[in-house]
Amino acid sequence: MKKPILEENAVLSVQSCQKLYGINRGCQDINFDLYPGEVLGIVGESGSGKSTLLNCLSGNNQPDHGAIIYRDSVGMAQDIYEMNEARRRLLMRSEFGIVKQNPKDGLRMRVSAGANIGERLMAVGDRHYGNIRTEAGDWLTQVEMPKDRLDDMPFEFSGGMQQRLQIARVLVTRPRLVLMDEPTGGLDVSVQAKLLDLIRSLVSELNLSVIMVTHDLAVARLLCDRLLVMQQSRVIEQGLTDQVLDDPQHPYTQLLVSSVLTP
Repeated sequence: MKKPILEENAVLSVQSCQKLYGINRGCQDINFDLYPGEVLGIVGESGSGKSTLLNCLSGNNQPDHGAIIYRDSVGMAQDIYEMNEARRRLLMRSEFGIVKQNPKDGLRMRVSAGANIGERLMAVGDRHYGNIRTEAGDWLTQVEMPKDRLDDMPFEFSGGMQQRLQIARVLVTRPRLVLMDEPTGGLDVSVQAKLLDLIRSLVSELNLSVIMVTHDLAVARLLCDRLLVMQQSRVIEQGLTDQVLDDPQHPYTQLLVSSVLTP
């Protein structure tokens, strides 16, 4: 087995990633590195391959070609799909976090807010009920939710509060890498703004490395350090966010920025 090649200081390296669905290409020839504390945005219209790529990165959809190499907290670099199943599952519970567009897909709706957060702690070995409950309450406060709602069920919360709860559930184990799929999608503009401020402050405070899929270029400009623009399963432009949005080089990116294309 060849030793993984990972750029110095990179947390993640995606190398020639390709996923096929029969004769159709979900994503192809994707290459990028991600660094500590960096937010990388992936933008493009529906069907461009964003979700396929995110599923490959999350360990749910093994690429047909290429490598997804992760450097863990002790400095070991390995393709996540060359790990054994137990190690990959532990990694996804501890050092990876996934925030889904619909919080109902990332929460257990019939257990309390505290239990949703506590389950993630238990998955990484915490068994002390008092500590778990305290930590869960502290994280409700961290995501600007009332601590006295610890025992309420997620279905009793608004959509914005459900998303905050999902973020607390994901971040309670202090993952190093967080994947976000349209985290403000479907929310009212005022709720979006407050949630974006929260995400930005948590990314900075926790020094998170984040890969965010979004169709909203305003969200990308606010949160992302760099952008990948995808079209027809390929990355057709990438660079610093302001550079890509203010001076797009590819005709497709120019159309996206000028809003000629609808998301």
